[in-house]
Amino acid sequence: MPVYHIVLFRLKAGITPAQVETWAQTAKGMVGKIPGLVSLEANTPLPISLPRAKGFDMGIVAVLDKKETIAEYAVHPAHMEVHRMREELCEDTLAYDLEF
Repeated sequence: MPVYHIVLFRLKAGITPAQVETWAQTAKGMVGKIPGLVSLEANTPLPISLPRAKGFDMGIVAVLDKKETIAEYAVHPAHMEVHRMREELCEDTLAYDLEF
């Protein structure tokens, strides 16, 4: 069963849209590099969500083919590069995995 890996990000002060776009494109580029990563999308919250967003500025939804893939995804070199970039850009993250 597919797993939806949902991560919300609270950006550090002073992070530019260009930095976020570079990170998002790098994250999307993991598809095809990490076995079992079916898709990944990144975006900012819709305006209607902002009052409930608790300061989280952007999020991703990654679809993985099965729950066992999560452990492989977490340590894959392509993910580790995106993780390193995330640490430079974000002050907080919230991750949640759902299997459907």
